[in-house]
Amino acid sequence: MVLEFEKPIADLEHKLREMKELAKGKNIDLSSDIESLEDKLKTLKKETFQNLTRWQRVQLSRHSDRPYALDYIYEITKDFIELHGDRNVKDDKAMVGGLGDIDGKTVMFIGQQKGRNTKQRQERNFGMANPEGYRKALRLMKIAEKFNKPIITLIDTPGAFPGLEAEERGQGEAIALNLREMFKLKVPVICIIIGEGASGGALGIAIGDKVFMLENTWYSVISPESCSSILWRSWDYKEQAAEALKLTASDMLNHKLIDGIIEEPLGGAHKDMKTMANLVKSTIKSSLEELEGLSSQERIQKRIEKFCAMGVFTEP
Repeated sequence: MVLEFEKPIADLEHKLREMKELAKGKNIDLSSDIESLEDKLKTLKKETFQNLTRWQRVQLSRHSDRPYALDYIYEITKDFIELHGDRNVKDDKAMVGGLGDIDGKTVMFIGQQKGRNTKQRQERNFGMANPEGYRKALRLMKIAEKFNKPIITLIDTPGAFPGLEAEERGQGEAIALNLREMFKLKVPVICIIIGEGASGGALGIAIGDKVFMLENTWYSVISPESCSSILWRSWDYKEQAAEALKLTASDMLNHKLIDGIIEEPLGGAHKDMKTMANLVKSTIKSSLEELEGLSSQERIQKRIEKFCAMGVFTEP
């Protein structure tokens, strides 16, 4: 999959491959030309990805090759044990979770999971959890609290599932309950947005002591397309909507809505999965070291103060 703004890079990469094949096949010395083209390609990549628009970052966050929650979990830990079900309705495949080991420390992973192909996307409901998904997440959080295990959430969803059956089973109540209970969790909670962070669907597992975003992700009350359809009655203004929403990681950091940005390899997280996973792992380890130096009551108080301080208001 090549995004529109990546086409000049893809064309240059194609030319580079052709030149290397020609040099090898014809036994011609084209080393200077190859080196020149490689330098040009490197410069073009750097210029392109350092100057992305907000809409282009939204596109990157949705890239079909981008790592999903389970990709990170299996890369970070080799002994992940997935736990299933909300003990009420069913096992929501859009929400995954379980216990895993990070360099000798057991943690509870919880995240939204998308699918790679049509069958998987249907099974995972495109990463849009139903109420039972959020109740499953809360059940796992309570297990982690009972056994004093830190919680790591990996957020990547276009929103909670908006279907009639989800509303009938209490979608709003399930998310609201998660928000309330996550503030009171006695164990460290680290939340990382790895792709899309849309609306209450993301917020339902995003109340943490530390909230991070990967460089090419977004976090907002609404997607650019939905915002465009409401304001302009058309999806054609999604780029303008993305600019107005100020939904990128740098925007969120400037507004003090997150604690930090995890840089991605040049070209996006999907270009070097192992490096990206190691960066995420390093962030988790350093954050846990800091948080475990506090008592549970100190963490809870700081968590509450952190979210209460968000936003601005004016007095008449």
